[in-house]
Amino acid sequence: MYEFISGTVSDRTPASVVIDAAGVGFELLAPIGAAFPQVGEQATVYAHLVVREDAQTLYGFARRDDRNLFRVLLRVRGVGPGMALGILSGLGPADLVAAVQREDLSAFTSIKGVGKKTAEQLMLDLRDKTPLLASLAGATGAAPVQEAAAPAEASVKDDAISALIHLAYTEKEAAKAVEKALKHLDGAGLKADLEAVVRAAMRG
Repeated sequence: MYEFISGTVSDRTPASVVIDAAGVGFELLAPIGAAFPQVGEQATVYAHLVVREDAQTLYGFARRDDRNLFRVLLRVRGVGPGMALGILSGLGPADLVAAVQREDLSAFTSIKGVGKKTAEQLMLDLRDKTPLLASLAGATGAAPVQEAAAPAEASVKDDAISALIHLAYTEKEAAKAVEKALKHLDGAGLKADLEAVVRAAMRG
């Protein structure tokens, strides 16, 4: 139904974006780390609509190829939109392709809600689609995004917890996972930006 929505970014969270299109605000759930423009700037967000009896949910992506990768995941038996979004948030397109190529089940089971059986199904269904996955993950063409100043660690921590809650973690689970991730990143001398913290937290 929706191919894309163009308008002004009126709000952003770690796991969603709101686009003001001709005075109508569209909220779209998005993967962690999606490269949307800043609040007040113009954006085109590629959309996927999921209609259920109790809700209509829009999912948004900075690139058409990311949206199409999401749709490939949805065709795997046992994978719904929430899990597909979690996989793209926890791994990212490039790491997803690498995990399939290596047949790395642990990369998938590290994502909340993905058990061994589902990970095996993902591997089985995606193995023959590696060239397609690689082309979607590596395609270019998105407009450059001006990076905002690095947020303070407290802000990164709060945003990471909020992002995990959007991905079906309880507040307690999210806080514990983020604390562990921050300690791990600090101990490894790595930058604790939002995307790195969320992915480290999801991998335990």
